[in-house]
Amino acid sequence: MVIKILLLIVFFSVMIGVGFWSRRHAGNVNDYVLGGRTVGPWITAFAFGTSYFSSVVFIGYAGQFGWKYGIASTWIGLGNAFIGSLLAWLVLGRRTRIMTQKLDARTMPEYFGKRYDSKALQIVGSIVAFIFLVPYTASVYNGLSNLFGMAFNIPYQVCVVVMALLTAVYVIVGGYMATALNDFIQGIIMLVGICAVIGAVLSGQGGFLQALHKLSEISADDVAVPALQGSQGLLTSFFGPDPWGLVGVVVLTSLGTWGLPQMVQKFYAIRDEKAVKTGTVVSTFFALIIAGGCYFNGGFSRLFDVPAIYKADGSIAYDMIVPQMLATLPDLLIGIVVVLVLSASMSTLSSLVLTSSSTLTLDVLKKTVMKDMSDKKQLVVMRVLVAFFIVLSFVLALNPPTFIAQMMGISWGALAGAFLAPFMYGLYSKKITKAAVWASFIAGVGITVLNMFLKFIKSPINAGAIAMIAGLIVVPVVSAFTPKPDKAFVDDIFSCYDQTVTVRKSTSLEDED
Repeated sequence: MVIKILLLIVFFSVMIGVGFWSRRHAGNVNDYVLGGRTVGPWITAFAFGTSYFSSVVFIGYAGQFGWKYGIASTWIGLGNAFIGSLLAWLVLGRRTRIMTQKLDARTMPEYFGKRYDSKALQIVGSIVAFIFLVPYTASVYNGLSNLFGMAFNIPYQVCVVVMALLTAVYVIVGGYMATALNDFIQGIIMLVGICAVIGAVLSGQGGFLQALHKLSEISADDVAVPALQGSQGLLTSFFGPDPWGLVGVVVLTSLGTWGLPQMVQKFYAIRDEKAVKTGTVVSTFFALIIAGGCYFNGGFSRLFDVPAIYKADGSIAYDMIVPQMLATLPDLLIGIVVVLVLSASMSTLSSLVLTSSSTLTLDVLKKTVMKDMSDKKQLVVMRVLVAFFIVLSFVLALNPPTFIAQMMGISWGALAGAFLAPFMYGLYSKKITKAAVWASFIAGVGITVLNMFLKFIKSPINAGAIAMIAGLIVVPVVSAFTPKPDKAFVDDIFSCYDQTVTVRKSTSLEDED
């Protein structure tokens, strides 16, 4: 217990110290929200990765989907690395940085407002972002608190309070730069921690081959395909007992990052070309180790079938699976794991609250009731809203409506379903119309919210994936049948891609006459 507490004290001290050190980099709105667009390649890459993975992945998703799909759940981690990180950087990274600088956009809703010349889109986009980031934030609290309860035997409510207060201090004081620097430190902890956890878990089962053999002897008794129920060996098969269910999770957790405000906003802050290239490689490697490791580790969760993971009615408490897997580890390793998951959660939480406060300030208040806000007043309002958002998500986390994976599925489904298509298409095509953006907002939020009540799609995860795909279809179709945007206006925006820059020959070879 002494070791665990010492590790936490050191961790908390470093996080708060970085927050106060970064205060000098948060003197105006641009610095507070984007770090002045001067964030280097490694810090940007780690900020992207650590915002991606939180306790929701470590505790909720790894446990639930590892239990359902066995070793095949590793595909989720691979999808996160190559679709959610590599492709996201290649498709969105450079163009996002260039166009948002041209538009002077600091948030995703502000991008919609200026790219499609609509203040209404900016305001509604901000409200959608604020509303649906709350359940995601609550799920982050929830996952971490289950682990703290196992490691320290302290009440859930105490864990939530401590986490909320710590996040509030360094985000309010230091803004984006404090968040990014802490993300870098937390990312290193996450890389070391996940490797140690996988090694310890497999060692406790007699090694990888022995653990795999034990897993192959377990019947898949709760799969979605009735004909496969009771079949042995499916939990070690290539695509697991429910391939289509697995595809839905891969789509939601991988493609979803392309439309999440707190993820895409990392591209706004990129400093230069080197940051794009290095960030692409580093963030992909980071995701491969972290996400791949988490889901691979969760794939062995059936080997820890203990009474503590069952509710009173006999159903499985998925959020308790990973904490019970870790409960058998040595105290020192448990302490490292606690700091690991705390790092993942704090980085995600800080990114969420900063995104929410900035978008509500810049995209709603400044556009409606407080149009004459000075730069200094905007900073004050943002810091107040950071505190407000943390309190709001804290209240929801005290009595969460459902388990972690479902809360995240609802949040990601609505946000990415609404934002992904118009954001991505808007970077590449001059033909996307304002009506198509509205249609995407309606489709993404509509499918997600209606499914919450009508349950026409059994899994909120699959509903979220369908909402994203629907947006990708709706936007070009609606654009084809609605009035085209003003040509001069759009040409001026896209002129940012045509500007000539001079580079070294070692970077780019020119044609020889």
